[in-house]
Amino acid sequence: MTVNRLLPTPEAHDLLELTQQVCDKVLEPRVVECEKTSTYPAEVFSALGAAGLLSLPYPEEFGGGSQPYEVYLQVLEEIASRWAAVAVAVSVHSLSCHPLYVFGTDEQKQRWLPEMLSGDQVGGYSLSEPQAGSDAAALRCKAVADGDGYRINGTKAWITHGGVADFYSLFARTGEGSRGVSCFLVPGETEGLSFGKPEDKMGLKAVPTTTANYDDAWLPADRRLGDEGQGLQIAFSALDSGRLGIAAVATGLAQRALDDAVAYAKEREAFGKHIIDHQGLGFVLADMAAAVDSARATYIDAARRKDAGLEYSRQASVAKLVATDAAMKVTTDAVQVLGGYGYTADFPVERYMREAKVMQIFEGTNQIQRLVISRSLAR
Repeated sequence: MTVNRLLPTPEAHDLLELTQQVCDKVLEPRVVECEKTSTYPAEVFSALGAAGLLSLPYPEEFGGGSQPYEVYLQVLEEIASRWAAVAVAVSVHSLSCHPLYVFGTDEQKQRWLPEMLSGDQVGGYSLSEPQAGSDAAALRCKAVADGDGYRINGTKAWITHGGVADFYSLFARTGEGSRGVSCFLVPGETEGLSFGKPEDKMGLKAVPTTTANYDDAWLPADRRLGDEGQGLQIAFSALDSGRLGIAAVATGLAQRALDDAVAYAKEREAFGKHIIDHQGLGFVLADMAAAVDSARATYIDAARRKDAGLEYSRQASVAKLVATDAAMKVTTDAVQVLGGYGYTADFPVERYMREAKVMQIFEGTNQIQRLVISRSLAR
């Protein structure tokens, strides 16, 4: 990536260099074929885990990297510039650990968090349902008290890492209304838990997205995180962090599209000079660069607020909105810069454009982000 980063410590610079090395060696050689064939790259996640890149924002005492969010997100952006699907999965893994770390008891954290952060496991986040996406209060999947545990029945949808994750943060109904949802930590091998066929998606094809079906699946009571009825509070708390993750991923994807477009414009000639030297196209590239820089600035600002312990919910929504809209525009413009070549699978910018679209949709659609922002202004 052609970015001169302002990182807070020499350690952070070393971490980013390590990330770049792993990306060069492990991600770049595999991305094209895995995306083309929808092949899950298990070895890639093993390599990221071995390098300590799956647990960066969590404390060392539980096996994490103790990195500020500002640094973690820039590492995530670097991964996204090489392979967006993998970066999304890393972000979702971090999101899936959040409920246990923030709302779990000391005993629960000591028991499960080190294994979840070991680098040997990946997690899934199980909130949405077929009829309940943005309207999380409309969940129907039920967890009914049964002896010293809960019996779970229902269907969840749009699960990144569905069927291959080692654990899932599940949100299921234990009562009525918005205060009737609870959170559970579900092992991937739970009896009664099965998964649908992976969705045939426009992009991000290498990492499966599936439904999950709970058919009388039983969980012991100590698998509930937080109090009964606290589920939506837990879910929305995690989503603030998750939205920053997607903002960083979108920024990395946009940066890669810009880099590829600039490289092409420096090589291609028309009317006796390189096309980047034509003002009409040079201005397009300039606008692309401004969009990428703006996206990065918004997510780093929100991350610094989070690191400082300040309120950052609105800023997370702003970052997600700005960065994902920027990614859609920048990747579309990259296709335009390459012209007919950009519309073919011989050049990766067509893949970037397909991958950018979903970023305006998941972790709360950009219409929902505007709702969050406008409500914060009304308060």
